[in-house]
Amino acid sequence: MDKLIESMGQHLLSGRVEELKAAVTEALANGVTPQRCLDQGMMPAMEELGERFSDGEAFLPELLLAGHTMKGALEVLRPAMVQGGVQARAVMVIGTVAGDVHDLGKNIVKMMFEGAGFRVVDLGTSVSAHDFAAACQAEGAGLVGISSLLTNTMSSLAGVIQQVRASAPDVKVIVGGAPLSQEFAQEVGADGFAADAYAAVKVGERLLGL
Repeated sequence: MDKLIESMGQHLLSGRVEELKAAVTEALANGVTPQRCLDQGMMPAMEELGERFSDGEAFLPELLLAGHTMKGALEVLRPAMVQGGVQARAVMVIGTVAGDVHDLGKNIVKMMFEGAGFRVVDLGTSVSAHDFAAACQAEGAGLVGISSLLTNTMSSLAGVIQQVRASAPDVKVIVGGAPLSQEFAQEVGADGFAADAYAAVKVGERLLGL
């Protein structure tokens, strides 16, 4: 089984969707848990790619290819996780701020958190403060990720965070997007800032004590 699990990471990084799904299916049929498939098979490869991306040694097309491949594997894993009663590590709500319809970065962040064992509620793009707040309360979210890639939407983040906190006082807020910074995140009251998807998972885990 060790070689089969090791092959998952290789398939993931090479973008071999069907091969990865077949490896996951075979592993599950032989009693390997869904969590082991994630923790030992796929996440080490995604973390390696994320580190390389952060260091400028890997590029967006590689990240997108790996994300697409992992999405296919998660389609196989989810039913097994539900059937086995596997609990998500935490619930995350994610979306782009009202007025921003750019979702590429958000989608990559979502994929990375799902791979790390989170249940991610994706609200999509141009999400109102009310909808962020309502979703956090309804889903019992421990974490909310808010993306803003447009300078003219940055100014609304403070109000969104205030409304979210009014509805769900204990939720931790991460913001991200090209024009943002750690300093800006602190100014608007966010708990954390992440420059890329790999960093976002690390920040989220730290904030939740995972």
